[in-house]
Amino acid sequence: MDALNFLFVNLREAITTWLAGFLPMWAANAVVHFGVGLILLFVGLGSVLVLTLGERKVIGRFQDRLGPNRWGPWGILTPVADGIKMLTKEDIVPQGADYWVHLLAPICIIIPAVLIYAVLPFGEGAWGTDLNIGILYIVAVASVGTIAALMAGWSSNNKYSLLGAFRVVAQLISYEIPMLLSIVAVVLLTGSMSMVEIVRQQSVPHLITMPLVFFVYMVAAFAELYRAPFDMIEADSELVAGFFTEYSGMKFVMFFMSEYFNLFAMSAVITTLFLGGWRGPILPGYVWFFVKCGAVIFFFWWVRSMIPRIRIDHLLNLAWKFLVPLALVNLMVVALVDKLVADGLVQNIALLLANIIVAIVVIGVLALSGRKTRSKRLQRITSQS
Repeated sequence: MDALNFLFVNLREAITTWLAGFLPMWAANAVVHFGVGLILLFVGLGSVLVLTLGERKVIGRFQDRLGPNRWGPWGILTPVADGIKMLTKEDIVPQGADYWVHLLAPICIIIPAVLIYAVLPFGEGAWGTDLNIGILYIVAVASVGTIAALMAGWSSNNKYSLLGAFRVVAQLISYEIPMLLSIVAVVLLTGSMSMVEIVRQQSVPHLITMPLVFFVYMVAAFAELYRAPFDMIEADSELVAGFFTEYSGMKFVMFFMSEYFNLFAMSAVITTLFLGGWRGPILPGYVWFFVKCGAVIFFFWWVRSMIPRIRIDHLLNLAWKFLVPLALVNLMVVALVDKLVADGLVQNIALLLANIIVAIVVIGVLALSGRKTRSKRLQRITSQS
């Protein structure tokens, strides 16, 4: 089993040793690092092919239909057909658009989505690089996507694209705050921002010990990925297609690919922060990692097919009036427990109990607030009649 768990470590060392036989060591390391980068790129491209087909198949089943089934057996060649179709479409730039900004926007949104893969730990030794600020690197790189979306909407000379871009900025900034506070809670507990060290510190997955922190992060993740029910930035009934309305051909494909690059990357980050990463019994670590990622991705698909889109004002109110205060409370609770209780089983139990108490209080406050709101509405209706 150790041979399987350390498969990628042993393989990298073997290739490096073989190359060092006829190349300088620096050149051998450079070739190996370049190869690792290509592998990570192909992992991202493969995730796009698998996830596009998988999402359409799964949502089709939820909606009592077959999903794509024309190209290849069981429709498995549909992503290839879609790619060929997009390659043959004309690239149209709207009249009056800012050409260079319009051109650079899809490039600026796809590059950060690819760079995130460099620090994702797929298994023991199966990562591009182990930065001691790995999670900070992910947050910093991912924030570039907001600028790219604003560039796309602003440069298109289209009011629907511009409104979609404004929604991007409002939504992503609003939900980045509770997401970052949840990340800080995990970093505070593990004592490291390294993605690898965060996994190694999880003797018990943080999903079990900090379910409320996971809840806040998960809700924020839906908004950060533009996934339903938080896909207001590309609401087809209001904005045609949002900030990329005026894009076609390969430029549109780059926006489309970035969405699925980010979906897999976000699932990998959730797996790392809250589900114990590659840790698990019997099976090799990288198998556990992809199984957990698959479960998270399936949950994203499930929610998309189950919950309708909400209004933009409700979306922003949820972030500022509920998630941000709850994330601050979660952070304070984690800090107190980490300070007062020693590491180990007792700390895990204390964290879980504290989360349960906070959840009960939050449910009580929400119930009381809802009762007051309904009472005010009833009084208003009664006074009008």
